[in-house]
Amino acid sequence: MEEDELCFPQLNMSCWKTKRPLSYTVVIYIVLSFISLLTVTLNLLVIISISHFKQLHSPTNLLLLSLAVSDFFVGLLMLFQIMLIDGCWFLGNIMCSLYSAFDTIVTSTSIGIMVLISVDRYVAICDPLHYSIKVTPRRVTVCVSLCWICSFFLFCVLMRDHLKQPGRYHSCVGECVLIFQFIDHIVALIFSFIAPVTVVIVLYMRVFVVAVSQARAMRSHIANTTLQHSVKAKKSEIKAARSLGVVILVFLLCICPYFSVALTGQDTLLNASSAVFIICLFYFNSCLNPMIYAFFYPWFRKSLRLIITLQILKPGSSETNVL
Repeated sequence: MEEDELCFPQLNMSCWKTKRPLSYTVVIYIVLSFISLLTVTLNLLVIISISHFKQLHSPTNLLLLSLAVSDFFVGLLMLFQIMLIDGCWFLGNIMCSLYSAFDTIVTSTSIGIMVLISVDRYVAICDPLHYSIKVTPRRVTVCVSLCWICSFFLFCVLMRDHLKQPGRYHSCVGECVLIFQFIDHIVALIFSFIAPVTVVIVLYMRVFVVAVSQARAMRSHIANTTLQHSVKAKKSEIKAARSLGVVILVFLLCICPYFSVALTGQDTLLNASSAVFIICLFYFNSCLNPMIYAFFYPWFRKSLRLIITLQILKPGSSETNVL
């Protein structure tokens, strides 16, 4: 092997760079950089839209705002992931531990917010008369804050060894890996994947059943008196449930390969190309969410036009009708 294939040629304990064709490496750099830039830009537009226009300050949109914030940070963290394509980390052990901690906190918070979105749609569809009482902006803010706090606390506990002694599990200089003890690994999988995904699937199965039954009832032309005295979700709520259902379905499709590998312990059997693909898919979910909003939500397309044309800089633009 050539000397220039070392991460730090001047050090005997340096890690080796991952050997890949130059064309393959360039393509991966370009793709990941594009995804990172697109993720940051699109989620920033969602953040500006919901924060600026007062009409969008609903509990559901506050959850979307929180999801956009976490996805925005995921896009920024992808820049560090790009640095690791060649298997070399040049920012030191302390930055490696901080990056790993923040990356884990942000991604786990995104998963927690997905659970909150499922709960929001469950209440809106299955208990619409009490939705405005049970789901308020203040309660949503508290729940989102608790989600961030719990993610921070959980992974500070799980990463206690990494934070106390950064780089203690590194086998060479230039390595940045996150290694948990067996019990910590199980706890992380339960709280970051198994429990949240189970809750999301169960709640949305219930939402789907109720939404389908209500749609059939509406199409059956039940007597107006019956409809007026029945507990029915609004048509807009059912449409919102369908749209957010797509968000959650895409979310599950993107994260399941990543956590399935961690759950089965087959990560050592993956080749480099498969590992890169699974990681890219995991991060790409944060880029897809704003695209789904643009496709399903007219308010996002309208606010996007106002932002791009700088109409939001005009006085009173926050009162603009975007719904």
